[in-house]
Amino acid sequence: MNTITSTPTAAKLRPEDLYSLEQYSRQRAEFRPRVIAHKRNRTLQVGPNATLCFEDRLTVQYQVQEMLRIERIFEAEGIEDELAAYNPLIPDGSNWKATLLIEYPEVDERRAALARLKGVEDRCWVQVAGHDRVHAIADEDLERENDEKTSSVHFLRFELAPAMAAAAKSGAAISVGIDHPAYRHAIDPLPAEARDALVRDLA
Repeated sequence: MNTITSTPTAAKLRPEDLYSLEQYSRQRAEFRPRVIAHKRNRTLQVGPNATLCFEDRLTVQYQVQEMLRIERIFEAEGIEDELAAYNPLIPDGSNWKATLLIEYPEVDERRAALARLKGVEDRCWVQVAGHDRVHAIADEDLERENDEKTSSVHFLRFELAPAMAAAAKSGAAISVGIDHPAYRHAIDPLPAEARDALVRDLA
C-alpha cells in the first residue's frame, strides 16, 4: 500500500484570502474549471439518488466567491457573514466534512422519498479498513428535518479517531455509505484518486 503524505491542515478563510468582486470577474474563467476538476475526486455518487461532496478549503472558497458574486456583496460585514456561514465546512485535520445531496428528478417522487428518508443524514458513514464505521454528525448549524420529511441537502462531519486517521494516511482502504432502512448503498472501497484526496484533508 502506498503511504500518502498529507498537507498541513487548511486554515479557515479570511477576507484577505478572497478575490474582490472585480478580481473574481477577471479570474473566474480560469478559477471555476480548476475547482470543478479538483472536486471531481471529492464527489461520490452513493447509490442512484445520493451524492456526498467532500469539502475542503478550495471548494469552500469557490462557494463563497460565487455567493459574493451572485449577491453582489462587497462590504466587509457581508463578507464576514459569508465566511462565518461557510468556514465550518473546511475540515479541521481530524475529520472529513461533506455536503449530502439527495436527488430525484420528479417533484412528486422527491417529496415521497424525502418522507421515507427521514433521518438519512445520521445514517451516512465512513470507514477506514480495520476500524469501525464512523457515522455523520449532521447539520450542526441548524435543523434540516421536520416531522414530515428530511431536507434534500445536509452538511455532515465525520470525526476520526487518531488511529483511524493514521491508518488512512498509511494507505488503508476507505469506504463510504448510507445504511438507512429505505436507502442502503456503499462505495467499498473508494477509488484510489478519491481515497488520496480525502487523506490529504488529514493533519
